[in-house]
Amino acid sequence: MPFLLFYVTHPNEESARNIAEQMVANRLAACANIFPVASNYWWAGAIQQEGEWVSVLKTRLELESALESALCSRHPYELPCILRFEVRANPDYEQWVMDSTQDQTAV
Repeated sequence: MPFLLFYVTHPNEESARNIAEQMVANRLAACANIFPVASNYWWAGAIQQEGEWVSVLKTRLELESALESALCSRHPYELPCILRFEVRANPDYEQWVMDSTQDQTAV
């Protein structure tokens, strides 16, 4: 059963950890991996080079809109990077993602 990976950039570790903790606590995500990255991007007419933090969150397909909405409402960036990828994993891990997140059909 496929699920979603959300890739989200953050300005610092504290923001990444706080948002990830809220998403997992609210069962919108089964877990989040957090790590530092170096980013180069266009912003305000110039190339920026910044250190950022990335969170990778795992969730069920039907929570896509709810997770995106929750991320947008808590994110400090004016234009947050919120990417999603549909993925598959070993069956036991896929079941764990399903068991660890809200079942919106039961709500």
